[in-house]
Amino acid sequence: MIDENRKRLAKSNFDIYLQDELIKKAKNPIAKQMYQKNAELSLNTAAELMKSELKPNLWIIVVSYYSMFYAANSVLLHLGYKVGDKIVHKVTNESLIVLVLHRLSKKLLENYENARNDAMEIASFKAEAIIEGYGYELDKRSKFQYEMLEETKANKAKTSFERAKEFLFEMKKLMK
Repeated sequence: MIDENRKRLAKSNFDIYLQDELIKKAKNPIAKQMYQKNAELSLNTAAELMKSELKPNLWIIVVSYYSMFYAANSVLLHLGYKVGDKIVHKVTNESLIVLVLHRLSKKLLENYENARNDAMEIASFKAEAIIEGYGYELDKRSKFQYEMLEETKANKAKTSFERAKEFLFEMKKLMK
């Protein structure tokens, strides 16, 4: 779960990133469209890698993560923010917590209208899990790409792929 301390830290970091211009208010429909296209392409590539007899787990994780990364940046552009060129993955992660988490909770709540009393708790939990999944995949991608041996497990790759599918699905709904 993304606790209140983590949310406060993300907000503090986000404010610093804005001040340091690591993220800027901007509109760029072409970049947004390119991010959307890259998110889909990355997810489709991960799906193909999942089918491969080689089972390149590292690359399933990396490509699944990048699907999420591109989708996240598309949503940020949709909201009027463009991530700069430095520490882009960290800036994206903090920006998701600050700018997207509440919106995603609200959007998911709309999808759970029949159980409105329980829906806010469910939607908040699900939204936090989706955004938290981005952070998990960021860490996992780094570890798998730079620290771990090729002895990675197929289930971790499958989890990455499934998280990326759900993340992309939810980010698309935010932009409708």
